[in-house]
Amino acid sequence: MVDVSWLFLDTRLLDTPVLAMLVKLLLAFIAGSLIGIEREKHGRPAGLRTHVLVCTASCLMMVISEGLYLKYAHLMADSAVRLDPGRIGAQIIAGIGFLGAGVILKEGVSIRGLTTAACLWFAAGVGMAFGAGMFLTGGFATALALVALMAMKKLEPVIKKDRFLNLCVLCHAEVDLLPQLQQLFDEFQLRITDVEKAAGGCKSLRRPGAEKTSIR
Repeated sequence: MVDVSWLFLDTRLLDTPVLAMLVKLLLAFIAGSLIGIEREKHGRPAGLRTHVLVCTASCLMMVISEGLYLKYAHLMADSAVRLDPGRIGAQIIAGIGFLGAGVILKEGVSIRGLTTAACLWFAAGVGMAFGAGMFLTGGFATALALVALMAMKKLEPVIKKDRFLNLCVLCHAEVDLLPQLQQLFDEFQLRITDVEKAAGGCKSLRRPGAEKTSIR
């Protein structure tokens, strides 16, 4: 069996369980602040305060879950009661989806807020890590989040992206413009990925004897 005890905080290093709880909450507060500051700088709907609250609250739920397990552990030996400290943590992940859905906005054909929603979900995970006493894991995860949000943002302009355009061409039904369009697009190094034809006219702009070619 693999020994994973080194991942968790040894509470004997701290004077009291209360001090251990306060340290966990403080580290979760700091981690949530670091992630939230980056979102706040970019004017996102979920900024500093939201990330701090999500991260710290997730840590608090894990501390409560651990405390309840230790408090009632003596009952499990001679009772049918069984306590699972991981159940509260599972509900944190499910509940954070409501906050994530609230920050995702659709503006025309573009969607905003996906990164912020992912940050909220990530902040909940970091808080759970600190709440479980996995200080090294929570700290390293926070560092990775900052790298993803700050360093990788500078790489995005360098990455070559495909851009798509929907083009609607109206012409007489007896004229086949597709070969000419293909030749024209090849001259400008453009690629046709999909072609839809509607014989008898365009559905949105219906004209007699017209043909619609939609190129994406």
